[in-house]
Amino acid sequence: METHSSGGAQASWPRSVDEALAEQERIRGLADLTSPGPAPGRVRLVAGVDVSYATQGDALVAAAVVLDAGTLEPVEVAVVEGTVTFPYVPGLLAFRELPSVVAALEKLTRTPDLLVCDGYGIAHPRRAGLAVHLGVLTGLPCFGVAKTPFVFRHPDVGEARGASAPLTSENGEVVGRAVRTQPGVKPVFVSVGHAIGLDHACAHTLRLAPRYRLPETTRTADHISRERLRAILR
Repeated sequence: METHSSGGAQASWPRSVDEALAEQERIRGLADLTSPGPAPGRVRLVAGVDVSYATQGDALVAAAVVLDAGTLEPVEVAVVEGTVTFPYVPGLLAFRELPSVVAALEKLTRTPDLLVCDGYGIAHPRRAGLAVHLGVLTGLPCFGVAKTPFVFRHPDVGEARGASAPLTSENGEVVGRAVRTQPGVKPVFVSVGHAIGLDHACAHTLRLAPRYRLPETTRTADHISRERLRAILR
């Protein structure tokens, strides 16, 4: 699939903190945060991305997977082997993943209707997490499903599958939603990135997580990237 010329095939990604902060500001201004986006019944193909890192050294593997939205079975996989090119800086973690993730997405021959990432959208200190970047760069409706609430808070979430609570900043701004995808397990944290509303993003999250805590998009991409990384490090 092709990414938008506004940044997908960038000749150079930010290499410094100042450059990354400027890029976050630019991307945030381009994000569509008003469209409701596709409802679950309107999505045929859904893509997920994830990156696995070597515990020693700077090797990484990014995987992009396309699933049939009805069966949740993979229909296409693209993998990119690379190296870390940006330092670990809280709030700027997207820049460690973007080059390889975008390269993997560009290898796909199918264009999904929806993109889900393991990370944050506007639930980010500068409202510019990975899902915001990927949505703007690909032009696809995109949201993030994270494992932790980062710097935000939420009330208690009910124990039943589908129970939720707003994820808010210190000043009360709603930046996402804590969603219980399975009874008796910790909630996940859903935030929009581009061209999809929070209600639809949460509905997709539940549909993509019929058996486990995390969406099948993330689980599949994580498994594939880990397996490839193990293979290249043998």
